[in-house]
Amino acid sequence: MTNRISALISSFGVLAGLSLLALAVREYRSGASARWIVGGAVILLGAAHTLVRDVRRLRTGPAA
Repeated sequence: MTNRISALISSFGVLAGLSLLALAVREYRSGASARWIVGGAVILLGAAHTLVRDVRRLRTGPAA
C-alpha cells in the first residue's frame, strides 16, 4: 500500500515539475536568464526519475 501512495505522490511531483518548467519557459521568453529553464528541467528530471523508480517497485511486487 505504501508503494502505491509513493507512486501517487511521485506523479504529482512530475505534474508540479511540468508546471514549473512551463513557467520557466514563459519567464525565459520574457527576458529572464536561461538558468530558469535549466533549473526547471533538472527538477522535472529528478521527479521523473523518482516516478520511474516507484513504478518499478510497484511492478516487482511485494518483497519476499
